[in-house]
Amino acid sequence: MDLLFLGTSAGVPTKARNVSATAVIEASGSHWYLVDCGEGTQHQLLHTPLSLRDLRAIFITHVHGDHCFGLPGLLASAGMSGRTQPLDLVLPAALHDWVRHGLVVSDTFLPFEVRLLAVEGLVEWHSDALQVTTVQLSHRVPSVGFVFTELNPEPRLDIPRLEAEGIPRGPLWGDLAKGLSVQHGELLLHGADYLRPSRPPRRVIVCGDNDNPELLADAARGADVLVHEATFTQPIVERTGITFGHSTAAAVARFAQAAGVRNLVLTHFSARYQHDPRRSPNIDNVRDEALGHYSGQLTLAQDLQRYHIARDGCLEPIG
Repeated sequence: MDLLFLGTSAGVPTKARNVSATAVIEASGSHWYLVDCGEGTQHQLLHTPLSLRDLRAIFITHVHGDHCFGLPGLLASAGMSGRTQPLDLVLPAALHDWVRHGLVVSDTFLPFEVRLLAVEGLVEWHSDALQVTTVQLSHRVPSVGFVFTELNPEPRLDIPRLEAEGIPRGPLWGDLAKGLSVQHGELLLHGADYLRPSRPPRRVIVCGDNDNPELLADAARGADVLVHEATFTQPIVERTGITFGHSTAAAVARFAQAAGVRNLVLTHFSARYQHDPRRSPNIDNVRDEALGHYSGQLTLAQDLQRYHIARDGCLEPIG
């Protein structure tokens, strides 16, 4: 299971960072999911191996433009790339008509069905590989985090059950191992019923904008990775007195330490934080502030960097 960051800047793009978009990639590597779609996301995708034909679903955390203005262009490009499979789009209900009207007035024809689902009513969404749920956050507008949990990872046959039910070894077992349904006497056996995970599922939380990390207390328990915004550092907030509904690196780090989060990934950095360490403020200020409160594995997300979540839950950059 991998994460690939397509945009890590808050509000506006910079020369080094695009606005919010994060790809969650299945362990198989063949399908992926998009959380937020800021303007220019489709351009970022051109620098990755990800294909819009393999995109399983899009999840939008809240209505602000730096998290959704890239949607119309990305959908149009998906159609022109030859995609024909339906695409689920989970987003705030307030954006549904905006998406529909944008496609209509631009005379955009999509050769695939876009299924608009309201995030406000989402209890659970799932594919055959991942389950997705939400956690409510605190921002100037309603905002959520999406919790991705693997389903039945690396399944193997439940041999004790097969033996207990007297199902003979041989071709039947082989078909059930492939997830197929088979006839055994008068019984129809379903492969999914005889497969069980060979390891604990990995769980990743990708958050929208949030000024109250403690809202994640329940969801973060047992999570392998927490991806959370750190728009500001504490000195900036103390000097200006303004947060605009965002978190500081210190606030997120303190929460992650108290919650026992193993891997904390910070993203959504204000454009004021330069990459040049000779400039002030710079991105090292964000890292240093977080490290003052958090002793786990800290990562500051970088645009177009891919990270692998190993079986043991360790987060590692790829390449």
